[in-house]
Amino acid sequence: MLGLILTGSMNRRTRRTLWIVAAVLALLAVAIFLRSKAPPEAARLLPESDGIVYVNLKPFHSFMHKDLKPPKRVPEYQEFVDAIGFDWEKDLDQVAIGLHRMPDPNGPNGPAAYSIVLVGKLTGKKLNNWLDAQSASRDSYAGHTIYSILVEGRTVRVAQIGYDMVAISNYPTPEQIHSMIDRHRTAALPFAGSTLLSQHYHDVPLLSLAWGVGQIGLPFNEKGAISVFGFQLPLESDSTIIASLTPGLSMEGSSLNVKVEEIAPSDDVAATQAAALATLVTLARGFTSPLSSNSANSSLKEILKTAEVAQKRNRVVVTARLTPSVVASLAAGENSSSGTQPQTTPTPSH
Repeated sequence: MLGLILTGSMNRRTRRTLWIVAAVLALLAVAIFLRSKAPPEAARLLPESDGIVYVNLKPFHSFMHKDLKPPKRVPEYQEFVDAIGFDWEKDLDQVAIGLHRMPDPNGPNGPAAYSIVLVGKLTGKKLNNWLDAQSASRDSYAGHTIYSILVEGRTVRVAQIGYDMVAISNYPTPEQIHSMIDRHRTAALPFAGSTLLSQHYHDVPLLSLAWGVGQIGLPFNEKGAISVFGFQLPLESDSTIIASLTPGLSMEGSSLNVKVEEIAPSDDVAATQAAALATLVTLARGFTSPLSSNSANSSLKEILKTAEVAQKRNRVVVTARLTPSVVASLAAGENSSSGTQPQTTPTPSH
């Protein structure tokens, strides 16, 4: 009888232990799932903004490293690399940029100001020494030092917010960089972040290497319209756009798929814009056909050849494919031009 009692007690303890283990595993699975659906931490740290652009550079380093030669550096940039021991071509892993529309597009910031989070091997004493030497003033906020650097009529504020993170903002006032420092405290929460992320990040395709949401056409704003490669698109600069770059497979091997999706005010507006964009793509193919053969022209022709325009209710969707030959051609063209063209002296804002 005693043996039966002890056996029953042990069975209950075993069942209870198994239930606890199962519950812990279930919670871990939910946490991992939620984390996979959450925006990258660098993007979650950005303040409220009109547009967000994010790039994960790690895959690009691996994908393009064999096709890229070290670019020729201007002396000022080489001095910066030597001073802090950091080279963005190898040490920068992630970039997240928040775009802030400026009330005066002809002001010092142009049509948009920027808040940036950089992730990689970029913090340390050398960077602090360089910031100390370059800054016009320093402020303290929530235990972090904010360096203010004067650049071309505006103030660029820089702060180290983590062991591998730097926050930068050229917004006219300091609240944007204060917001990034504050958000770093809650970075562990998977769905923390700006309103823009909560509204549109679910539209970003899974496994995107680079993406943008919101009014990401602001830097390409010319007289209220978006201009790319000299073509004025039938889109307003304040259009809500979701753009992405994802890996794919083609008959030639690996490729990069480009997708740009605009949210139009109505289905009718989307239909009109889709027709206008399709016509523009057709005209662009004709315009570029007689161009001389070089890496830039050949790449543009290849992109236009694969470009397709479609309408899905109130959304206009443009897709294209970058084949390995196009990627290699663009890389080769950039590297060759860096060695033959005169370089523009960079400023800290770059």
